[in-house]
Amino acid sequence: MSQEFVPDDNKSECPNDDSAAVCEQEVVLLTVVGSPKGVRETILTLYRLGFAEVGDWSPLQRAANPKQVMSVLIRRSRADGTSPRQSGR
Repeated sequence: MSQEFVPDDNKSECPNDDSAAVCEQEVVLLTVVGSPKGVRETILTLYRLGFAEVGDWSPLQRAANPKQVMSVLIRRSRADGTSPRQSGR
């Protein structure tokens, strides 16, 4: 598939100072919402797939529906697609 789903219209210039490293990062927020069992199983599945460590997710929090919980993962990557952790290896 050669087309992107959403065009990248956010091509702002970063300043040439210490904050430039932060500007070069892509930040994505992932939220899993469901039953406590379903959320835990989803986090474990993503761990088994190598997507994220279990400890990278937030503790389970109450969701809008009283029978559901949620957990959040903030994923940071550099503009070249590597995570900040990978660059030190």
